[in-house]
Amino acid sequence: QVQLVESGGGLVQAGGSLRLSCAASGSITSINAMGWYRQAPGNQRELVATITSGGSTNDANSVKGRFTISRDNAKNTVYLQMNSLKPEDTAVYYCYAELLTHGSSWYSPYWGQGTQVTVSS
Repeated sequence: QVQLVESGGGLVQAGGSLRLSCAASGSITSINAMGWYRQAPGNQRELVATITSGGSTNDANSVKGRFTISRDNAKNTVYLQMNSLKPEDTAVYYCYAELLTHGSSWYSPYWGQGTQVTVSS
């Protein structure tokens, strides 16, 4: 059994900060890329930021300079530091990871359950 457990969402005023965490656990042999996506009501799920096992990152233009993704490979955890939050950042944020699990020969995508981030104006 493999799971991604997110934490850190909540309600914050515009201009504030939040830090999301996502820990992968279970029968994991290796983790490739990890990342964060978000989905606002009525919108498609969109990429926020990703990070490779080597630490290379890719950020959406809408969050460049405000959000920072990082990971702790020893803890199988990915983080998203969100600063200067705007009302348009309001969404459910989903953790994503490409996992090689015990007994498998390839990496498969896994998703967390989502955590709500609400930014008030």
